[in-house]
Amino acid sequence: MTNPALDRLDTSAHRCFTNLSSAELVERAVSAGEGTLASNGALVCLTGDRTGRSPKDKHLEDVPAIHDKIWWGKVNTPLTPAQFDGALEIAVDYLNSRPKVYKFEGWAGADPKYRLGVQVVTEQAWHSLFAQTLFIRQGTKAAGAPAPFRKDWTIINAGKMRLTAEQQAKLGYKAPVLIAQSLTRKCVVIIGTEYAGEMKKSIFYAMNYDMPEAGVFPMHCSCNVDKATGGNPALFFGLSGTGKTTLSADPNRALVGDDEHGWSDQGVFNFEGGCYAKCIKLSKEGEPQIWNAIRFGSVLENTVIDPSTRVPDYDSARLTENTRVTYPVDFIDGAVIPSVCGHPKNVIFLTADAYGVMPPVSKLTSEQAMYYFINGYTSKLAGTEAGVTEPQPNFSPCFGGVFLPRPPITYANQLAAKIKQHGTNVWLLNTGWTGGPYGTGSRFKLSYTRAFVTAILDGSLAKAEYQTDPVFGLHIPKAVPGVPSEVLMPRNTWKDGAAYDVQAKKLAQQFRDNDKTFDMPEAVRGAGPKA
Repeated sequence: MTNPALDRLDTSAHRCFTNLSSAELVERAVSAGEGTLASNGALVCLTGDRTGRSPKDKHLEDVPAIHDKIWWGKVNTPLTPAQFDGALEIAVDYLNSRPKVYKFEGWAGADPKYRLGVQVVTEQAWHSLFAQTLFIRQGTKAAGAPAPFRKDWTIINAGKMRLTAEQQAKLGYKAPVLIAQSLTRKCVVIIGTEYAGEMKKSIFYAMNYDMPEAGVFPMHCSCNVDKATGGNPALFFGLSGTGKTTLSADPNRALVGDDEHGWSDQGVFNFEGGCYAKCIKLSKEGEPQIWNAIRFGSVLENTVIDPSTRVPDYDSARLTENTRVTYPVDFIDGAVIPSVCGHPKNVIFLTADAYGVMPPVSKLTSEQAMYYFINGYTSKLAGTEAGVTEPQPNFSPCFGGVFLPRPPITYANQLAAKIKQHGTNVWLLNTGWTGGPYGTGSRFKLSYTRAFVTAILDGSLAKAEYQTDPVFGLHIPKAVPGVPSEVLMPRNTWKDGAAYDVQAKKLAQQFRDNDKTFDMPEAVRGAGPKA
């Protein structure tokens, strides 16, 4: 399908500035009042009232060519071709009315065989800088051998405007904010939100659609390798608050990427050219790699700075808890550039179980790996949201359900094929609570969690003697160096075993209620807990 409205986009040289340097973009952003420089050199920008993604405003063009391949429902809601045409026309007309626009042209995918060319057209210079840090810039070491740019995907970002009531009526759409994506036209239209993460995640969504048909398993995970040898890759899957960033940032390991990867027949490659890290409560002592990466050329989103000293206040959530920083991956000391590595021998699923009933570490069978991958479990804690008075399960398929255009079983089948082909071990690592639920028990010590990761990566844990959890059916090691043996079986850490049994059965039933919503082989369903 074509995008005729794009032909009307005015990209004349006098008003459209393409692939400016980071210094030029920073200068233009500051002079236009889009942001200010912090004391560490980072550009600090605000995103207005949208300080996170707007999933309820994200819609997918529904056409026959893709209809039967899509996981329609809460995540993927349809937009008609006429509505997409209308949204694109409104965004193009808006950008044509601006005195200047910025265009970035680069890549998604560190492996040239599978990369997609991404063009981003924005009104704001800082949005173009964001694209430059998150995607792979042409002519850099991260891009590899020089190659002509080929546009596969276009992002039209008209985030500063909002749909008027008249425009909404014309579109047959009832909201001022719209993120419209077309998988056949390979185009994204952003209207009404300045949150830059919408650009990043729209291309991840595109990769999640395109890569399976190219034989690549797309993954919402971080990846690192042994710093000394560049080998022994490890993948860390996990939702927010489970420790994905903390555990992948290891002084003895080199970072391949922090968030999005593909696993091909050649190995693992980063989809991105940069990192997009949370920086609430950030400290130099706690996360020195991220701290040191925040400098000129990086972008701080919604971070409070002192008006006099311009020093960032990372502890402040006055604007949002979701304060963010984006920077090129090569701002991390020792990062792997280009961001590619071999096949992982270990895949680690991270969960933070606030019920205190799941084991801290367990080795998964192939069927269990598919089951826990499809369910993607962690916990919401009491007090984190209005009305949440006790821990609640949070299930996100494949540890990134909101970014999946295809049914979760598609990606679970790819996972199963990869681990079988490469003899990969899959682990479930619980970074949550022990000795009781949240409020009674305590969170697993980080030193214990790091000991588990060390034993996984050096191969010793795969050779351990195991016991089976009677409720979850998980295989738990009887001993791990540096960790007290009584911590390994959750029931042993509770003062009241009967209370543990009640909580374990409760969580098991929640797993079972959740897995009913998915199509999966009975062998995989049978690998779940006993409700």
